[in-house]
Amino acid sequence: MSEYPSFQLGKSRFDQSTFLGRFRHFLDVIDPSTLFVSEKRLQECVELLDSFSRRTLSPDVTDAQLWEAQKIKQAIIHPDTGEKILMPFRMSGFIPFGTPVIVGLLLPNQTLASTIFWQVGLNTLVQKANGFSPTTRLLVQRFIPFPAVASANVCNVVLMRHTEPSEGISVLDDDGNVVGTSRIAARHALLETALTRVVMPMPILLLPPMIMSTLEKLPLLQRRRRLVLPVHSLVCLAAFGLALPLAISLFPQMSQIRVDQLEPEIAMATHCEMVTYNKGL
Repeated sequence: MSEYPSFQLGKSRFDQSTFLGRFRHFLDVIDPSTLFVSEKRLQECVELLDSFSRRTLSPDVTDAQLWEAQKIKQAIIHPDTGEKILMPFRMSGFIPFGTPVIVGLLLPNQTLASTIFWQVGLNTLVQKANGFSPTTRLLVQRFIPFPAVASANVCNVVLMRHTEPSEGISVLDDDGNVVGTSRIAARHALLETALTRVVMPMPILLLPPMIMSTLEKLPLLQRRRRLVLPVHSLVCLAAFGLALPLAISLFPQMSQIRVDQLEPEIAMATHCEMVTYNKGL
């Protein structure tokens, strides 16, 4: 298959029905090179896409140019307001600017109950770890944050979207028309989002401890301890870059579900076998 398929305005050039396609699409979205696009180049991209939509496009324009123009426009222009997004707040800016932002996303506000639960549980585990060997104790201390963060993320999703399982979410037919609201689809969306939030901190909280426990044994880092911090920072940066695309790519943003799995009133309202719902973030 060609690297650049036939251009479709507003669509992704990667297959969104597969994990690899969604992963490649998200890597395209966060491409830092779009941060350095000039105002002139942005206007050229906007005009090129406008020409395509008006069917006045020059015949010598290639699909590659159209896909690149759409990538640049989507990276810089807000889809609802049509205004430029400030550089630090673009998706392409999350690696160079976004370490604090990512930490904020991965560590949402915890409830008092969850904070007390994990504080007591982790204190108990740390006390028991005193009887472990030094190596085992170090690994336990390094991996402790993951269950706390993952659980807090799930609690945050449930609390923020607690009305959806009872009220339902909109489901759409093949033409994008709202068929109705489904509580079953809402539960599917909530589960997918919760699983995404569990996977999201995995690369950040699990990979650096495993990688650093190996790298710190290397003779070079044993001799030059000052290199440990910069190496650790690079490992964390790579983990940050992997975490969000990996988690977001687990499920399609617009997921599909069979009509016969939903409420009877949904099945009666459409002739489609599959309907679509937005899983949310």
